[in-house]
This record gives sequence, C-alpha cells and structure tokens, in this order.
Amino acid sequence: MAILKAFKGWRPAVEIVKELASRPYDVLDSDEARIEAAGNAHSLLHVIKPEIDLPANVDHYAPEVYFKAKENFELFKKNQWLVQDTDDMLYIYAQTMNGKTQYGIVGCAGVEDYLNNVIKKHELTRPDKEEDRMKHVRITNANMEPVFFTYPANKEIDQLVEMIVKFESPVYDFTADDGFGHHFWVIKNKGTIARIIELFAAMPATYVADGHHRTAAAALVGNEKKNANPNHTGEEEYNYFLAVHFPDNQLTIIDYNRLVKDLNGLTSDEFLHQLENGFVVEKMGHEIYKPGRLHEFSMYLEGEWYALTAREGTYDDNDPIGVLDVTILTNQVLAPILGIEDLRRSKRIDFVGGIRGLGELKRRVDSGEMKLAFALYPVSMDQLIHIADTGNIMPPKTTWFEPKLRSGLVVHTLD
Repeated sequence: MAILKAFKGWRPAVEIVKELASRPYDVLDSDEARIEAAGNAHSLLHVIKPEIDLPANVDHYAPEVYFKAKENFELFKKNQWLVQDTDDMLYIYAQTMNGKTQYGIVGCAGVEDYLNNVIKKHELTRPDKEEDRMKHVRITNANMEPVFFTYPANKEIDQLVEMIVKFESPVYDFTADDGFGHHFWVIKNKGTIARIIELFAAMPATYVADGHHRTAAAALVGNEKKNANPNHTGEEEYNYFLAVHFPDNQLTIIDYNRLVKDLNGLTSDEFLHQLENGFVVEKMGHEIYKPGRLHEFSMYLEGEWYALTAREGTYDDNDPIGVLDVTILTNQVLAPILGIEDLRRSKRIDFVGGIRGLGELKRRVDSGEMKLAFALYPVSMDQLIHIADTGNIMPPKTTWFEPKLRSGLVVHTLD
C-alpha cells in the first residue's frame, strides 16, 4: 500500500514562476548557481544553494549557510513570492522535452513507506550528502525540492490526468532557458483527489527514480520529528515529504557515460590488446559512434571511435546486476585493466550524463583533460524496477533522467 497525501502547497505567483523555478541543487555547483541567480532575487537558488548569498570562500556546510536558507525562505514567504494554498491539493506537473511530454502526480509520499521499503531504492546514498540535505530540511522545516518517483502505470490514473489536462488550463506554463517545457495544474476536485489517493493505496510499491539523497534526508528528518514528539499521532505533516510520481511507461533513462584520465601505465596498443579478452573490438573511424544495443559500448581513444561488444560468457543475463553494462565495463575494463576499483572516490574517472551528447566526451578527450571515454547503452525502466524489487543496488552513476524537475513550483512545509 503506497501512501499519497494531498497537502497545502506553497506556490509562486504566475508572474514570477519562470524566474523563481530553478534547476535542482545538485546539478550545478555554487559558481554556476551564482551566475544563474545573478540579478534575480526571485530565484529559488537563494534558498536551495544559499551559499551564493555569502562570501565565495564560505564552507558550504557551515551553520550560517543553512540559516541563510531559512532566512531567505522566510523572505520569500514574507514577500509573497511563495503563497500557501488554503486547501489540501494534489497537483499535476508535466515536462516536455524533444516533443515528448510526461505527466506526474505531485503529492506527499509517506515517511513510513520509505522506512518499510514500500518506496523502493536502487542506489546507495552517502552519509555526508544525506546529512547535508537533512540539515537543510531541519532548519527550513520544509521540503523545498521534490523527489522524482515512478510507479507502475495505471490506466485509470492516466485517464483522470488526461481529463484534467484536456479541460483545464495549467496554472503555470513556461519554457525554461534550456528549452524544456514545464506545465502545472492544481487538482481541486476532492473526489478526484480521493480517487487518485485510493489508486495509489492499491499499489504494492513506488520507486525512487532520481533524488535518493533528498528522499533519504526527507524521510529521516520526518522520523526524527516523530521520535521527538511524545504526542505523535501519525497525522502530522512531518510524516510526509514532497514527491512527483511519474508512470513508468512515460519515462526514459538516458545514457550515463565515463571518462578516464589515463591508461594505468599501458600503451594504447597494450590496452587495446587486453580489451580483446572480453570484447570484440572494431575500429569505427573518426565520426562519433553511439552504441545501439545492450552489451555494446563505444570508446573514444586518440581520435578514433571503437565499438566494443562484450563476448558471450563474460556476463550473466540472469543476474540483475551482472547483466548491466555498467557492471560489465567495471568488471572487465575499469577495475582489472585500468585499476579503478572505487568508482565513488577515484579521481581518475568522471561521469557525464548523456544529455550533453557524445560530443562532450570527444571534446574532453581531445583537449587532453582525459585519455579515453566510454559511451554506454542506457538502462531500461524494466531493469531499474527489477533491481529495486529484488533488493539489489545499482552501481554508481548508472541512471540519468531528463528533464530534471524544476524546484519551486510547489514547496511542502512540515507543520
């Protein structure tokens, strides 16, 4: 039984929504955020990356950074840049990229669902990143940014969403500077809200697609508040956190690629020769080559693109983790040949989301910054859900979702 809860969201005025809605905190660094928010007092970056309003040398995890977030959030409310709805609502948040639109239900997920694994995960989280977001939630007393969930597509939910979108105008409808469209509806009909909540209650599970650290932080702070409240009833707002739920058949995972700084002391010929133990290696020329199927990789080295096809018998299609191309690449190339054992901490490897295109891989190798690049065929939604259902964990940097959710279209406070 999956919890979905209506709530009184804090939302921006239509006139400033495009200025206020920002990219998520974790897709741009502080310098990029300063540039993006320059001259725009309405940008939510002042709340989710508050270090941009402090000296450039400030420790991003210093107490004054989190208190600046609270101060700025209070300013947003005082200035009525964010105004709270008077009734509990659900919302629809749709995103358009490359002519395709995906429709998500915005509501609150349950802390208990996270703790009891009704909300299923597919990635490990890092305690330091969890604690950073936990401090932000504690001090602002809010979920400033939604997490990105998916659920098994449901025909009746699709029909309810379709009817609202068809007959009601969105309250927000804009195209961001990156070209992605964002469209937002308020579901006010109490019968529709009740039915959507009922349909979610019949689902055995929902799934974290993107935002594992924000999800963990929101749930753990909610649990802290529960344990600190001797009069806890289970109805308090801190028992829930902000999420956008998309049906699984509308989402597309794009590739998440790798760049490596050196060949671990090997010459190019020695490296290519060692690759042949696990792969059929074909030189493809100077034009960018993109892998076209599972277990095929493309590699860029010294101005040439190669196709690498994993040899049968070097992977296990019956192992939900072993079948992943990220696992094959790590087990057959990155660890044994290139000596990169810890993908989370090694300084010799970097990761590039496929939204930047394979030209970004070529550019960084040609510049001399990196020695070689690997492009991977993307993971499927079926694989992600199967891994989560079986209690497995994907290797680091496996999935990349686009478009990213804009922060600030609606905020959830914990009281």
